[in-house]
This record gives sequence, C-alpha cells and structure tokens, in this order.
Amino acid sequence: MQSQCLNRKASSARPCAASRGLTTRVFATAAPVAPSATPASAPLPLPDGVGEHSGLKHLPEAARTRALDKKANKFEKVKVEKCGSRAWNDVFELSSLLKEGKTKWEDLNLDDVDIRLKWAGLFHRGKRTPGKFMMRLKVPNGELNAAQLRFLATAIAPYGAEGCADITTRANIQLRGITMEDSEAVIRGLWDVGLTSFQSGMDSVRNLTGNPIAGVDPHELVDTRPLLRDMEAMLFNNGKGREEFANLPRKLNICISSTRDDFPHTHINDVGFEAVQRPDGQVVYNVVVGGYFSIKRNIMSIPLGCSITQDQLLPFTEALLRVFRDHGPRGDRQQTRLMWLVEAVGVDKFRQLLSEYMGGATFGEPVHEHHDQPWERRNLLGVHPQKQPGLNWVGACVPAGRLHAADFNELAAVAEKYGDGSVRITCEENVIFTNVPDAKLEAMKAEPLFQRFPIFPGVLLSGMVSCTGNQFCGFGLAETKAKAVKVVEALDEQLELSRPVRIHFTGCPNSCGQAQVGDIGLMGAPAKHEGKAVEGYKIFLGGKIGENPALATEFAQGVPAIESVLVPRLKEILISEFGAKERVKPAAA
Repeated sequence: MQSQCLNRKASSARPCAASRGLTTRVFATAAPVAPSATPASAPLPLPDGVGEHSGLKHLPEAARTRALDKKANKFEKVKVEKCGSRAWNDVFELSSLLKEGKTKWEDLNLDDVDIRLKWAGLFHRGKRTPGKFMMRLKVPNGELNAAQLRFLATAIAPYGAEGCADITTRANIQLRGITMEDSEAVIRGLWDVGLTSFQSGMDSVRNLTGNPIAGVDPHELVDTRPLLRDMEAMLFNNGKGREEFANLPRKLNICISSTRDDFPHTHINDVGFEAVQRPDGQVVYNVVVGGYFSIKRNIMSIPLGCSITQDQLLPFTEALLRVFRDHGPRGDRQQTRLMWLVEAVGVDKFRQLLSEYMGGATFGEPVHEHHDQPWERRNLLGVHPQKQPGLNWVGACVPAGRLHAADFNELAAVAEKYGDGSVRITCEENVIFTNVPDAKLEAMKAEPLFQRFPIFPGVLLSGMVSCTGNQFCGFGLAETKAKAVKVVEALDEQLELSRPVRIHFTGCPNSCGQAQVGDIGLMGAPAKHEGKAVEGYKIFLGGKIGENPALATEFAQGVPAIESVLVPRLKEILISEFGAKERVKPAAA
C-alpha cells in the first residue's frame, strides 16, 4: 500500500500513519523536566471535515476561527490540514521509504518536504541544493561537549564539500548537506548525544540564548545555563517535541541576559528576561517583549512593565506561549509576530492575560537599576581570567561562522586537552573554551587550530558576522560568507582602528545576519555596475548593542558587491565615520 505521506501535489497532504512504533527518547544528558504549573486544557473536538491530525487540535475556538478564516495565510492552511508535529513521525517513515527504495523523491508530498519537515528541523533548500537539507539543531545557551562535537563531524563528513555547518546568530548550529535517506540516523545520533533538531523551525520557539560565558563570568548575576536547559526541556518535552506548542502563529525568539553586556541581545528578541538585582539583593528578571526583524518591519523590544522571580521563569514562559497561541493573529504572515499581539491588546491587557494563564499569579514591579558609570560591552575573544582563580576562558574567531567536519573534531580535541571538554558558541558566530588553567595557555595558543580560528584576530574580523547568503539560501540576494571574509581581511590589512567596528553581512531583508545591530550593516539588494545588474548591498550605520542599544539606519543603497568597489566604499566609511587611518606602508628597501 502506498504511504499516505506520498502525494506530490502541494496543499493536498493526507495524514501519515505513525512511523512503525518509532519513538523518541529523553536526552541522554538532561534530567526530564515536567511541564510546569499550569496544565493545558483538554483539546476540543475537531470540527467536521477536519482530519484527526489537524493542527487545530490544541487551539481554542477563537484561534480556530482565525486559522480557518479565508484571509488566513498559506501556512495556517497547511497546519489546519496536518499539524507540523506529524513530521516527528513522518521524517522516519520517509527516510526509511527512500532508503529502502520503496518510493522516489519525486513522489513525496511538497507540503511535507518544503514546510512540515521544518518542525523536525529539516529545511529543504530546493533552489540551491535540491534533494539536500539544512538541519537546524537546538543548543541551549550555545554549549556543546566533545562527544556532541564529534558526532556533528560524523554527521556531515559523508557529504564532502556540501557537508558543512554554520554557527548562527542564535548561538546555534546548522548542518548542511543532509539527505532524507540519512535523516533518521542523524536525528537518532543527535538524541544519543543529548541534542535534538525537533521544533527548531517554523512556528515554534527558536534556540534559547543566554550568556556564553555563564558560570565563569566574574560579572554575571546568575548562571543562565541551567535555566535555559530546564526551559528547553519543558518547552520541547526533553527533545521529543511538544505538540501543544507546535502551532503558534509565528516563531518566537527567547533569551535570558545576565549581565550589562546583554550578550543575547534582548532588544531584538520576542521575549527577553533581563537579570537585575533588587535593593534587597534578590535577583529577578525584568521582562521585555516584541523585538524582531522582518522584510517589512524592524523593531526593538519594549518593557512589559513587570519583573518575575526565578521560580516564575518557566511557568511564565509556558503561559506566554499559550497566550500567543490562543490570541495571536493568523492572517498576514508579516503581521503575526508577538509584537503585533502586544500592540493589538495593549501591554496591560497582555500582562493580565499572562497572569490569568498562570492561575492569577502576581508579578513584581520592574527593577530600575542605577549605575554611576557606563558599561562597555566586553569583547569575548582573546584570553580572559574567569571568576575561578587560575582559570581562563579563551575566545577564538571562526570567520563567518563556517565549520567543517575536521573543525568539529579539532575543537573537541582542544577542549579536552586544555579546558573542560566543552565549547560555547556565541551569537557573534565564534567559539569559547572555558576552564583553561594558566599553565596551559601558552601551549594552547600554539595549537594549529588557532591559525584558522585566531584568538587575536584583526580588529574588523573579530566583529564580523555573516548569514548564509545565496550559497545555500534561496532568499539570499547576495553572497555573504566568503565575500565577507575577503572584504574584512582586506580592510584589516589596509586600515588601523583604535576601537572595534562590528560589520554584519546579511543576504536579504529577513536579516538573519542582523545587519541592523552592526556598527556597519550590509544587506543584500539589487545594484548596477557599469550599466549591468549585479549583486549588491544596502549599507546601514549606527547599530548599538549592550546598554542603550539602537538599530542602524540606512546609509546607502545599490552598492555593488564587487570587491574592487565594495572595499574602497567601506574604507571611506571607516575613515570618515569611525576614525580609521591608512596603514603606513613600509618603505621600499
């Protein structure tokens, strides 16, 4: 009998049978965390004519009405037909069918391949690499141990040049080149080492970010790692996927910031928890909401007007997801992020809904901290003393965040030889080794790895961030990673700067490279050179991060992405706006 997952026509998917009894497992490295205080209400009966696997299952009546409205966006229709959570079974069935030769790629349902599999973390890049997937993981707080690093190496090694990985601006890992046939083995291998890809895409919560030097930071108010591990386990059912949260109106970015540096950028997250200290010494969390970037709108988060205790973190987050799921808009896809709901009901009403969903919980007043001196956001690269005497963290620059199988293996080996056997990945797409003894520093700095990933990079290379660009992403209007490295290295060779300047490259207005937070941001856009259409960039200036953040504003349009044009233009900007000076060339002998 032909599998019900097979139907090439898009938007006509029928529910798949369960995947021959295959089940997921609890993370090998995380203790189970039960969903917190406010249990979900029982799902309502499904409307007539709606299949048993519809994404309407956990929606209340009003949300169902919005999802079924004729003005609902395409993705709502796909979810009504079959919930994205079905991908957690379908992915194994499809992998086996292809591997066993029982079906062909051409027979697969397009909505499953191009949309629903994203709930399992598989993103088909049909425009750039047809038949191959990007697999996005979940790496809470960006922490990876040696066993995990080595598994990631084995996952991409078989694919040669197409098998690579990227560190993302959410301190996450994306694997490239994965085939449908291999997906089951990769997913099960991830579970075995305590990772997952489930619910890393589509309308769910993205990777949870925090302080990349948590636990060793002399200035942290709280260690964000256990908080984010518990939040991850609660929201995603210990990596098995949580169906109740598989049908949000849109994605959510959530972070916890524990220092004045604001390493995870609360100002551009949908939900940010900012650790602050009350006058009595208790650490609580001011809540900000609504920050995001999109093609049509870029906005910073706003205060929710309350603080919560550490005990409230998980139930508050769980309640917020339920409020968003039940009350959020489901029409125009460009108007469905959390901020649109907050603006529609107002901050006070939104806060009241959260309290109601938490059984009438009360929240504290926001804590207003006063500091006598401004705080300059710290550069995490280089060698820095930890709060533990005699130990250091060592930050290394991964140019454009690109990694290959050999890099993962070498990162693991260096982490075990000199540190605690783990690495931290950052929102700036770099890596950090922790707990390195003073006595091992000189030998560590001499490791060949740091020829590729310098501990003391050039001033501009140290602050460079890049999205994937059009090498793999169909949305990309310009190539970014390789070009970004070449351009920035050329500028570092030609200029002297007295302070770091962060340059962010992003291939399109979705801004995965976060052009709006860079001192200089480049965004893929059309351009002309010598009368011909070429890849190009818009240039933005003035983004600020840390205390008193600000978004960059547009400075120039249509700048050709040709190095002979782009390098001089950026050089001019660095000299006029950032005080750069030409390097003095040594006199000829």
